[in-house]
Amino acid sequence: MTDTVTATQATESVADFAARARAWLAENMPRIDPDHPPFSVRAEQASWDRAKELQKRLYEGGFAGICFPREYGGLGLDYSYQRAFNAECRSYEMPLILNTPTFTICAATILDVGSEAQKRDRISAAVRGEEILVQLLSEPSGGSDLAGVITRADYRDGTWIINGAKTWSTSAFAGDYGLLLARTDWTVPKHEGLTMFLVPLNSPGITMRRIKEVNGNEEFCEEFFDGLELGDDAVVGEVNKGWEVATRQLHHERRAVGGGSEFASGTAAENASEMPPDHVGLAEATGQGDDPRIQELAGRALTRRIVKEQLIDHVFHAIADGSLPPNAGTLIRLFHAETTELEVDTALAIAGTAGVIDEGDSLTEIADVGVRYLSRQTGSLGGGSSEMARNVIGERILGFPREAAADRGVPFNQVKRNKS
Repeated sequence: MTDTVTATQATESVADFAARARAWLAENMPRIDPDHPPFSVRAEQASWDRAKELQKRLYEGGFAGICFPREYGGLGLDYSYQRAFNAECRSYEMPLILNTPTFTICAATILDVGSEAQKRDRISAAVRGEEILVQLLSEPSGGSDLAGVITRADYRDGTWIINGAKTWSTSAFAGDYGLLLARTDWTVPKHEGLTMFLVPLNSPGITMRRIKEVNGNEEFCEEFFDGLELGDDAVVGEVNKGWEVATRQLHHERRAVGGGSEFASGTAAENASEMPPDHVGLAEATGQGDDPRIQELAGRALTRRIVKEQLIDHVFHAIADGSLPPNAGTLIRLFHAETTELEVDTALAIAGTAGVIDEGDSLTEIADVGVRYLSRQTGSLGGGSSEMARNVIGERILGFPREAAADRGVPFNQVKRNKS
């Protein structure tokens, strides 16, 4: 970005910013049909290469990292500018798959708790379109109990040695750096002995494999760490205070999953599975457009979609002004998951058998409803299960008593695991 552009940004109004963005987008970004946008296949490396290319264009034009501080490659502007840009860029191809997890989760977490060098190097590289950041949290034996991780990090002669495994890491195959949570002290309760590390994914000692889902997708990965060596500069936050970092990370993830992050650039669906079903189109394609029962089903789903958008706006502003705690982002994540399930279920109910049988004709698009149904519950698992989200809402927002836990306060090396 040029000094002239930066100086202009410091004084221009939201309206002037939007006008400048409108003109720049028209000259520099590929135009699309916003009602039928192209989708990035997150399981393909080409999609990530394309996203990096588009992100570089945004950076060179002075429209990348709008809400990130200037010292870390962003523009240092507030959310009103990002929202104005989102409105203008709707008809243009954007690097939307970089939003999650690179910007809305990982970069946002590093901004909160990372070292100055980590902020300067990693956030700036991501904003420039040079690097992708991913999460390395879940483990094969951990389920939704993130604090129960058993990947270990041992400190030997000034070096951290990492051994263990992670799984269900979103788009890790495309990542350059990953935020990895490991256990550094086994003699204290599970939440107290964790440390977060920023890991270069091309390092020796990392083996990565793709996971094939029931719908044929291979977006997720599993990673095996065998003697991975890291320096002290890889620690994010403080040693043995990794749960504080993970808490911020989950806060950002729960907001991002529902679409409530100020660090997201563009607001359209990142891929076909995230695009809301066209219930009205399905009804017409199956000859049920005048059926009152089908109209009621479609109306219920559309109403829920509108309420979700209003909830996102309300929670975002309530967290900003302090009337709701940061954990209130979990409300967005839970409502988003339930809305997605309702919309997919409704689409399948309207499509009927056409949604599960591909006859190779004009109903092929309708058959995609059945494929989407296979992954309908992903929103109920990402960022912790919906059951855990309800616990967070009850305990940390509504102030209900915490659920009993047999391992609370118990040194982790004394906690019984894998016992029947």
